[in-house]
Amino acid sequence: MAFAQPFFDAKEAKNRSNEMYIILDNSFSMQAKGKKGELLKRAVQELLEETPENTKFSLLTNTESYWNTDIKSIRNTLQNLKYSAIAFDLNAILARLNAHPTNDKKDIIIITDALGLNSKQLQNLPKNNVSYFIVPKAEQLNNVSIDSVFIDETTDDFYDINVNLSCYGENIKSLPIAIYNQNKLIAKTVTNLESPKKSLHFNIPKQAFHGYISISDNNLTYDNTFYFSISNTKKTNVISIGESEKSNFLQRIYTNDEFNFSNSALTSLDYNSLEKQDAIVLNELDEIPQALQITLKDFVQKGGNLIFIPSPKNSITALNSFLGNFGNIQFKSYETNNKLISKINFNHPLFSGVFENRISNFQYPTTKASFSISNTNPAALLYENQTAFLTAVLNPVSAVYVFSAPLNTENSNFQQSPLIVPVFYKMAQFNQNNAVNALTIGNQNPFIVNASLTKDGILEIKNATEQFIPIQQIRNSKVKMTFNDLPQEAGNFEIYNQKQWVENISFNYNRSESNLNPLDNNLLSDYQTANSIESIFHSLQSERMDNQLWKWFVIFALLFLLCEMAIIKFLK
Repeated sequence: MAFAQPFFDAKEAKNRSNEMYIILDNSFSMQAKGKKGELLKRAVQELLEETPENTKFSLLTNTESYWNTDIKSIRNTLQNLKYSAIAFDLNAILARLNAHPTNDKKDIIIITDALGLNSKQLQNLPKNNVSYFIVPKAEQLNNVSIDSVFIDETTDDFYDINVNLSCYGENIKSLPIAIYNQNKLIAKTVTNLESPKKSLHFNIPKQAFHGYISISDNNLTYDNTFYFSISNTKKTNVISIGESEKSNFLQRIYTNDEFNFSNSALTSLDYNSLEKQDAIVLNELDEIPQALQITLKDFVQKGGNLIFIPSPKNSITALNSFLGNFGNIQFKSYETNNKLISKINFNHPLFSGVFENRISNFQYPTTKASFSISNTNPAALLYENQTAFLTAVLNPVSAVYVFSAPLNTENSNFQQSPLIVPVFYKMAQFNQNNAVNALTIGNQNPFIVNASLTKDGILEIKNATEQFIPIQQIRNSKVKMTFNDLPQEAGNFEIYNQKQWVENISFNYNRSESNLNPLDNNLLSDYQTANSIESIFHSLQSERMDNQLWKWFVIFALLFLLCEMAIIKFLK
């Protein structure tokens, strides 16, 4: 002990052996500009300039992990870091970190603009770790994004395209907007942005479209372009199963210019033809054979739409057994009393793009007798007592529509109602890719394409800069595709079966990063925050280095020795 070198323990000496993890938010919101340029680019530059070369750390971005590296080894990766289509999710990143074998104690440096961060996510930060937040601030919070595009109306020669914009911030006055098909300009205008939401209409030729809409907005750029495709209109195959006299009204709706419509009595039904249909109408069948039930269940699972119109002779027990194949819809008693169909659920997906304005004074159709229905699905049309006249079970690839009453003219005047045309038209067309095709990256909704593959056949999606093979399931003459988090970049793509073109498809980034509203200042009040990575490294070094007193003693001893020698030399 006599020769021990004296020192004071550093304030944070117990954390000297902590492993370091840097979480870097590379969301699109980090495109916003701060005092020194784009937030992400500035954060990367600070890491490159201020991280000590001998410091070992692991880097985690929104989607990638780089374990046990140093700034020299990861320099090129940081310099080429791209913005991620997947939004910043602290929980998901911490789950990745915790799944990796690590020490119990960690230093976690989180660089994020904190967009979307909430107190629930912060609760998952381990208590025994030291967490630091660097929250770069955007100077300009104004932003405009293109949120969606859809066909509002179709005429013989044109599509009326509806474009929805969102405006965030203040004093956004006007903005140029343009539409391109195959990179060729086809329409351009300047719009005033006097409200947070704005809808614009464009007429474009009724033909195949594979292009985009763009705006000129000076802040975030990722949401300035919306890619979409419109396929050449394909006829929709519809079959009605039931008595031919009861299908006459369907023949007037499903006309030859847009549909291949047929009717078949149950006794002469060709079961093999059902797999070629896009929609099947069960039109007041007194009984549904077990073989047909099995076929219809498979048909719906493979992307076909089913429309069910009950018969007054149906057994309630048999009906419920059949409908149980598709969801939670239960028929109860058959009631013989007049009812008014008086309410349209305008928010139901069935009526998307159907009505320009909400109408309340239409001529109410009636039914003389109907089944009461118990179900948890939102109704599309309701009686005056708020019970369902038309309800639906929607899934990502198909829909099952269920009426609660027979539609024959003896029981109802619904066939004479103007509502019947858009209702049956939209039911048959659900998910048939005859509208705008624009998928969101990261959204797990499947996409169904008409394609006949061999046993080992595979569909591939590609454009000039990227190509990938989606997860796919063969369903007769159709293929169901899911994409997980692909593609990496938004754009227009083509689907190929080997070298043969099948269909166009478009992908866009999620718009969840478009609102740059600043962070709640109280959210991080219980956590250590810093203005720069430099200050964090300086703090770690000063707080974790022991105060070595013996070094100071040696220094002072040498100084005193020099002073003494000077005195002896110069003062005789």
